[in-house]
Amino acid sequence: MTDPAPGARRDAALDARGLRALAHPVRVRLLGLLREHGPATATQLARRMDLTSGATSYHLRRLGEAGFVDEDTGRGNARERWWRPVHRPASPGDPDRPAGAPGAAPAYPRSLAAVNALRVQRTLDALETMPEPWRHAFDLSDVALRLTPAEARRLRDEVRAVVAGFRRDTPEENGSAPAGSERVVFLTHVLPEPADRP
Repeated sequence: MTDPAPGARRDAALDARGLRALAHPVRVRLLGLLREHGPATATQLARRMDLTSGATSYHLRRLGEAGFVDEDTGRGNARERWWRPVHRPASPGDPDRPAGAPGAAPAYPRSLAAVNALRVQRTLDALETMPEPWRHAFDLSDVALRLTPAEARRLRDEVRAVVAGFRRDTPEENGSAPAGSERVVFLTHVLPEPADRP
């Protein structure tokens, strides 16, 4: 099997090394920013995240070593490195996620949860000043269900199939988005709750 061409999209490697790379909320956010806005320098990303460019460069190198980002050699110069995402997003709930990554496997979903909690809080902070149509589109709800593991997986897969029918917010697809469209983050959680029995 040949390696993908430089910059080509490929599946994320959620092996022990990949999970360790994503076990830090800063790296999850960096990867999200690169996927959302396209290639950027460590300095540009540092400004967005209120970090030093040195810290941002360190986290980008860790992501690069795990194969999640690489250097965009078609941009910049010898003093300025541009980074781009080179994988398709993967979920920590995917059935082929490896088991043998002590400490790293639970750390990745915890990083995602921290990043998603920040997203929710930012939206709540801005909700009152949002245009009315967006306030009516906002939803933050939970529904308790009683399911078997197979039913829970079916629910997750059916929701993913519905979401896949909508336009992704990527630099490649944004040119075809209709006027008035904005970035919407659709968060899903299938949370088996611990048994609460005497």
